[in-house]
Amino acid sequence: MGSGFGWKLHNGGRPPLPGAVVRPDERLSWGRTIGLGAQHVVAMFGASFVAPVLMGLNPNLAIMMSGVATVIFLLATRGRVPSYLGSSLSFVGVAAAIRAAGGTSATVTGALLSVGVALFVCGLVVRALGARVIHAVLPPVVTGSVVMLIGFNLAPVTAGTYWPQDQWTALAVMLFTGFALVALRGFWSRIAIFLGLVFGYLLSWVLDETLGKIHSVNGAGQVTDHWRLDLSAVRSAHWIGLPQFHAPHFSASAIVVALPVLIALIAENAGHVKAVGEMTGDPLDDELGTAIAADGAATVLSTALGGPATTTYAENIGVMAATRIYSTAAYWAAAGFALLFGLCPKFGAVVAAVPGGVLGGITVVLYGMIGLLGAQIWVRNRVDLSNPVNLVPVAAGIIVGIGGVTLHISKNFELGGIALGTIVVLVGYHGLRRLAPAYMRAEADAPLAAVATAPAAPERSAGERSAGERPAGE
Repeated sequence: MGSGFGWKLHNGGRPPLPGAVVRPDERLSWGRTIGLGAQHVVAMFGASFVAPVLMGLNPNLAIMMSGVATVIFLLATRGRVPSYLGSSLSFVGVAAAIRAAGGTSATVTGALLSVGVALFVCGLVVRALGARVIHAVLPPVVTGSVVMLIGFNLAPVTAGTYWPQDQWTALAVMLFTGFALVALRGFWSRIAIFLGLVFGYLLSWVLDETLGKIHSVNGAGQVTDHWRLDLSAVRSAHWIGLPQFHAPHFSASAIVVALPVLIALIAENAGHVKAVGEMTGDPLDDELGTAIAADGAATVLSTALGGPATTTYAENIGVMAATRIYSTAAYWAAAGFALLFGLCPKFGAVVAAVPGGVLGGITVVLYGMIGLLGAQIWVRNRVDLSNPVNLVPVAAGIIVGIGGVTLHISKNFELGGIALGTIVVLVGYHGLRRLAPAYMRAEADAPLAAVATAPAAPERSAGERSAGERPAGE
């Protein structure tokens, strides 16, 4: 495909036959391609604007930069890896920690930009040395632990910031989101987080109209009488205009807090590229380094303008698995839609007005799901936690990270939270493995060997499982 253009028309422009696969270098008619692009936008939409809202960044800019990032990714991978790059939720805990220490939005984006540079360099290293270097430095026991830290470290944000703003709305949103994830079918299950936000938004409006103002803490932590849903900024926002940009500010302490997320991003990209390769039947190990570097470059560009970090999206991989349409033309259409959304400030104001109680209900589910993805990595790779080589660094690192243990290095520098927990797991694992007797090392490596020789199955989203694993006609 060269640069990724020049798609062949599938089935003469007619709809795909039942069970037919539309390959990355093929496309449907332009009308159907644009429609599928819109479906990809809906799939990424929920998480892509939840992330900037939770981090205190501009949602308009986030949506716009997700389109730009997708274009960069498609060009870099020459159209071989159909993927959408949306806002990364892995940095939500990092942003909360930086702001808790007095950092601003510029400090947050400066830290994220630094991680983007590191991710770009790692991609070049993987491209030069091959995908095996990832498995050697970051085995599943380490990546699973870091992902778990990132999710569970966020629990105090939900409990202390969002939930108290409107506890009953938060409870209702949590229950509705759980219902949507489990009871809805197919595509609707995949956008359950988005549906939960819409439900909470409407519920907050109804409660304001029927019960009046609520007496609780607001977003600034002050106990006041206030509306649950404040739409004053929406009324004053323009329909068309550029999003607000800001330059990043670099802080060494903030960068140290953010760097451990690099491990999660590498693992995430590797898993998604592997899944896409399995689905398309085109082994993509040779593109893994390029994909990681492209994600890093896209993150650098987004954060340099004041947006969030980007990452490949499982939600859109789920859409491909459900439709069996892997055409990169659909992702170009999706990127175009995202750019248009980014040019509507009124849309961004609507997103930014999501009430704190609604975010409380969403984040209870979302943060827990992020954390348990770490356990899923352990299960999928059959990590043996009865082996002290695995157990000791994981146990210590998770307690250090989730419990907020702090290590004071000097008067002006300290390590804690996710950063310290990650260092304990990573250094502890490789250090103990080197000191361990041969039989412990062999037992620790056995699951890795089994996974390396076993055929890999594509990753599936919760929505695919819930839709695909129920008896027919249920």
